[in-house]
Amino acid sequence: MTQNKPPQAVFFDVDDTLYDHLIPFRKALQNILHTNTDFPYEHAYHRMRYFSDTLSAQAGGTPTHGKVLEDMRRNRFILSLSEFGLSLTPDQAQKVQDDYLGNQFAIELFDGVEGLIHELMSRGTVVGLITNGPPEHQFQKINALGVDHIISPDRIFISGAVGITKPDRGLFDHVTESLGLTSTGCYYIGDSWRNDVVGAISAGWNVLWFNHRGVQPQSEHQPHHVVTSYNDIAEVLLKLFVD
Repeated sequence: MTQNKPPQAVFFDVDDTLYDHLIPFRKALQNILHTNTDFPYEHAYHRMRYFSDTLSAQAGGTPTHGKVLEDMRRNRFILSLSEFGLSLTPDQAQKVQDDYLGNQFAIELFDGVEGLIHELMSRGTVVGLITNGPPEHQFQKINALGVDHIISPDRIFISGAVGITKPDRGLFDHVTESLGLTSTGCYYIGDSWRNDVVGAISAGWNVLWFNHRGVQPQSEHQPHHVVTSYNDIAEVLLKLFVD
């Protein structure tokens, strides 16, 4: 159960938690493969994320550079889109991947994110980010969102820089140790069941599962709260400040 006192710290995931990750995915498929409005973009997106996680796990964690990263990025599109009748060559998959990456820098925060971060900070809460991926790429997205002007760099933890990948609890332990926090005082908000819910719960953190896409749990782990909007997230967190 969650504690009945204000959070010591609140950390957010980045992709599909701070912004709509489906938008660059949809644009890439439309631009390169000329898919129409009837294509099941959200279902295909979930499968792409599944293969991204699976291939990363097989590689020993989210790759950060080189051939392993390039192969993972291409293959996640080849494998996921084949389930929807789209047979991609490696060259086609690379074009989709390139367009997808390019679109990730034309992104905006979900409504309510910035206001909530400022409100938490005004109440003395440590606010930060924990995200998987290559450091340069993730920082570019954080910069595109403008979050780097709000959150201190020493509170932004990227798996490729730390050397530990979610869902490994070691990444969450690294955060608490680096900032002198306690796991029971930390809250984590993320959309991914495997990376965010399982990882943070394993580390003893309080978890808000941001299930804005209405997916099903993938294990018996129990998030402390299930939320579908930033109004929900704000309501849960700000109530903790009320005696």
